Amino acid sequence: MTEVSTRAGFVTFAGLPNAGKSTLLNRLTGEKLAITSPKAQSTRHRVVGIRTADACQMVMLDTPGLIEPRDLLHSAMRNAALAAVRDADVIVHVVDATRPYIPFQDAASLEHKPAAPVIVAFNKIDLLDIQRRASASLQVPDAVLISATSGKNVDLLVRAITGLLPENPYFYPDDEISTQPVRFFCAEFVRETALEQLGDELPHAIACEIEEFRENSSPLYIRAVIHVERDSQKRIVIGANGQQIKKLGRTARQKIERFVGQPVYLDLWVKVLPNWRKNQNAVRRLGYGDPIDRA
Repeated sequence: MTEVSTRAGFVTFAGLPNAGKSTLLNRLTGEKLAITSPKAQSTRHRVVGIRTADACQMVMLDTPGLIEPRDLLHSAMRNAALAAVRDADVIVHVVDATRPYIPFQDAASLEHKPAAPVIVAFNKIDLLDIQRRASASLQVPDAVLISATSGKNVDLLVRAITGLLPENPYFYPDDEISTQPVRFFCAEFVRETALEQLGDELPHAIACEIEEFRENSSPLYIRAVIHVERDSQKRIVIGANGQQIKKLGRTARQKIERFVGQPVYLDLWVKVLPNWRKNQNAVRRLGYGDPIDRA
């Protein structure tokens, strides 16, 4: 009996902010692993999703949008994105097709061409008319035109990725969908809810940390802390008579319950961590990695 050879490798989704990298990761895993928001720079971490199907395992890395750093948080985010690019077997350059096209090397401000092959995926083609789709195809003839939201042509992208991955045994059991712990996703759901419910500027000053996670309790007990940079921001998050924090907590709890499949008691707090985005130790402590470029 002939053994079926398998392919496995690391696939990095990279590109400018709001190109749809997180939506694509969620589409390919079939689970909401990466938070999504129309607000820029919602992805701060390297989020891992695993897709195992048709004798191929893709370990997919959703990365923060490639931007020029304005503070230490942005520096840590860029370092995380570039590390994922260096580790990749295949890079998918996710491009917002409604915006002018910028080649990957320029978008990432890379001095040298990346070692891994790059697939250009023009996303959001459902927002383009036929003429603009044709124009996108002419700019990059081998690009794949997709809609991560509707799933259109995502199968073509999967086929293109699979053809470039090396023959390998699977790295993880074929029923795993991520390597990150549940508490990571719980913190992200709280932060996503803050992005949805609070103003345009405040969410960038927010970080969420899980201080306690009692797996054996019923309901599942989670104590989460929302960190902000100033007292005035804390007052906004709490709201008049605590109404805003109650609303935020209720919505975040419902998201977490859907993810873990059980009742949750979410104990939500707000603390001031002054200017944490500009503090190297705070950026590391909150799990965003090293803000100093070690390359």
